[in-house]
Amino acid sequence: MGKQTNRVVGAEYVRDYQLRLRFSDGAEGVVDFSRWLHGEVFQPLAAKREFKRFFISGGTVCWPNGADIAPETLKAAAEGSRTDAA
Repeated sequence: MGKQTNRVVGAEYVRDYQLRLRFSDGAEGVVDFSRWLHGEVFQPLAAKREFKRFFISGGTVCWPNGADIAPETLKAAAEGSRTDAA
């Protein structure tokens, strides 16, 4: 296999449930997390105050309640919504 997983190395709040993510390969993109805000672990993040408490750990975006999303999933979402910097 040998292919190294891209890791999230930076995250910045944009608006609503969107974060601008920077990956270990230098790629950046804005990801809308609203699609994942359901279920026992993620539903509490629907409160923006909780959503904004994100941090980077283990190469991905995490929250104090234990929620996280695989970096591969975030990379694919970021590539699907990549926009040029204004």
